[in-house]
Amino acid sequence: MNKWKNWLLGSSLATILLFLSGCVRLDSNGNPDTSGIVYRLLVHPMGQAITYLVENFNWSYGWAVILMTVIVRIIILPLGISQSKKTMIQSEKMQALKPQVQAAQEKLKTATTREEQMAAQAEMQQVYRENGLSMTGGIGCLPLLIQMPIFSALYFTARYTEGIRDSSFYGIDLGNPSFLLVAIAGIAYLLQGYISTIGIPEEQKKTMRTMLIVSPAMIVFMSISAPAGVTLYWVVGGIFSCLQTFITNVIMKPKLKAQVAEELKQNPPKQVVTPRKDVTPAEEEKQPTKQLQASKKQNGRNSGKQQNRK
Repeated sequence: MNKWKNWLLGSSLATILLFLSGCVRLDSNGNPDTSGIVYRLLVHPMGQAITYLVENFNWSYGWAVILMTVIVRIIILPLGISQSKKTMIQSEKMQALKPQVQAAQEKLKTATTREEQMAAQAEMQQVYRENGLSMTGGIGCLPLLIQMPIFSALYFTARYTEGIRDSSFYGIDLGNPSFLLVAIAGIAYLLQGYISTIGIPEEQKKTMRTMLIVSPAMIVFMSISAPAGVTLYWVVGGIFSCLQTFITNVIMKPKLKAQVAEELKQNPPKQVVTPRKDVTPAEEEKQPTKQLQASKKQNGRNSGKQQNRK
C-alpha cells in the first residue's frame, strides 16, 4: 500500500513539475503571456528583482542578470551536488557488479530458447535486486524536473525584462546577438564537459565524447540568434556548471570512490551469477568446429575399418 502511495505521490509531483517546466507562452506579437503560471510565479518576480537592482543601486542590467543567475544557481547547487553524489556512488557500486552482469549477459547471448532467455534476464535482475541497486542506477529524473522550470524562467527573464534590450554591458549591446559572448558560452560548456571526464575510464570517455560536443554546439547554435542578454545568462550558467562539475568530479569523487571501496570491502557484493572460468566465450565458439572435425575423423576411421573387413 505504501508503495502505491509513494508511486502516486511521485507521479503527481512529476506531472506538476513537467507542466511547470513548459516554456512561457507567447502572444501573436511575440510577447510573453503574462497570465501563464511560469511567468507569474517565476519570470515576473525575477524581472522585478533585476529592475530593483538597476533602479535602486544604479547597477547595469548586465550585472543584475549575472547576480540573479548566480543567486538562483547557488540555491539549486545543493540539489545538483546531491544528485551527482548519488549518481557517482551508484556508478561505483555497479562497477563492482560488472563481472556478474557480464556473465548474465553472456548467458543471454548464448540462450537458444525463450526459457533460457527469461532465466538469464531474471538472473540479471536478481544481481541488482540482491545488492540493493536498480538497473537504471536508482537515480530518478525528479531533480532535473525541479530545475527545469527555474532555468526556463531565468531564460525568459533575461529575454523579456524591460530595459535589458535597450542597455549595454561593457560595450556589448544586450538587445542584439554578441559573437564574443557566444564564443565564451561555447568555451565554458566545452570546458565543463572536459572537467566531467576527469578520472573516468577510457571506455566511458568514448561513449561521452558525442555529448561533450553536442552540448556546447547546441548552446552556440541557440546563442547566435539570441539577444546578448540571454547569452550572458548562458555564459554565467556555463561558468557555474564548470565550478559545480569541478566540486563533484575532482574534489568529491576520489573521496566517494574510497568510501565505496571500503564499504564494499566490509560488505562484498552478493554472488548471484558465477562467471564460467573453465570455458571462455572464444573457446565456446570454437567448440562446434572441433566437434565437427572430431566427428569427421571418427567417421573416416569407421569407414576405413569397414573397407578392411571387406
